[in-house]
Amino acid sequence: MNPRNFSPLFRHTVALGVALGALFLAACGGGGGDGSSGSSGSGTLSVSMTDAPACGFDHVFVTVDRVRVNTDPNADINGSGWTDVVVSPARRIDLLSLTNGVLTTLGQTPLPAGTYQQIRLVLVPNGAGAPANSVVPTGGTEQALDTPSAVQTGIKIIRPFTVAPNTLTDLVLDFDACKSIVTRGNGTFGLKPVVTALPTVVSGAVTGVLVGAPGAQVYAERNGAVVKATVADANGNFTLSPIEQSSTAGNVDVVIVPTSTNGRTTGIVRSVPVVAGGSTAVATAAAPISLPTSVFRTVSGTVTPASAQATIRALQLTGGGTFEIAATAAASDTGAYSLFPTQPALPAGAPLVGTYQTTLPIPLAADATAAGKYSIQATSSSGTVSTQQVNVTVSNAIQNFAF
Repeated sequence: MNPRNFSPLFRHTVALGVALGALFLAACGGGGGDGSSGSSGSGTLSVSMTDAPACGFDHVFVTVDRVRVNTDPNADINGSGWTDVVVSPARRIDLLSLTNGVLTTLGQTPLPAGTYQQIRLVLVPNGAGAPANSVVPTGGTEQALDTPSAVQTGIKIIRPFTVAPNTLTDLVLDFDACKSIVTRGNGTFGLKPVVTALPTVVSGAVTGVLVGAPGAQVYAERNGAVVKATVADANGNFTLSPIEQSSTAGNVDVVIVPTSTNGRTTGIVRSVPVVAGGSTAVATAAAPISLPTSVFRTVSGTVTPASAQATIRALQLTGGGTFEIAATAAASDTGAYSLFPTQPALPAGAPLVGTYQTTLPIPLAADATAAGKYSIQATSSSGTVSTQQVNVTVSNAIQNFAF
């Protein structure tokens, strides 16, 4: 059986020249364990990395040491049953080069057939000399990105995937740089990793073209939760990939949030189908999406105590659903946050909403009742949620939270 038959999406990304090459890998330790599905023989696991856009940064660098997998979701990092995919030499990757469906290949290794439950992405810690992990704020200079000790032992991801005998399994690690970088009050930066994993055999893509909105944030959402994000390129083209095809969750909503520099309002296309191994277009060069102009507003405030390490989301109710428009993290030392007027930012104008159809262009209609109205949601590290309503139609807003 030819393993290439099992990953048309992966082959597509390689054909675009976006995979940066395979690395020599070594597998250490056992890959079996009590969590195995019981299949005999072995298959091959190929691991790649992609990224969602980062807010307010020109570069976000992380250095990958290895990827670890285990059949036991509760296995301790020092326990048994781990298989290490060692990246040698360690790879320093600019996450912001991995948008619009771009994947960078970390490599592949044989694994005993079975079902694996736990993945750990291990980064190299910063040491003397140039930092292994760093950020470059927009228009600024490179600064070290502090990584907690837990990150250095492996960013834990619980996502079952199956390696079948004599089969190639492609696994993509999606590192959300925007939600992973915490800006502290003293001007330094820390890593609060948000990473998901997705087998590409069950995933597809959504594409589109925007007029006058390079750099726009584009999200694929289900029930108001972002499942994939990207940023439109200089020509307004975007690709959301990979997105999991889900028989239970259904289609995705595509949410477009231009930058304040673009000066355009939000666009939403509802109920866009995702086809495993395929691509769905919501707009093309011949039928692009053009959004009307809008001013942008700031929402800022403080979360107390700062130890809550809250994530802040701006949600908008429109078109029969609730959609995430922007998100950021409160500073871990002061609790301050800002949805600032560069990126992320909040359009004050009426969002345009429409429903997917195969005939393009898709009609979008303004929802004047939703203009400037947002639910600001703060979620603490313990999972406690607090939501407040703001209206930025006329001016910026200050919204504080206490846990």
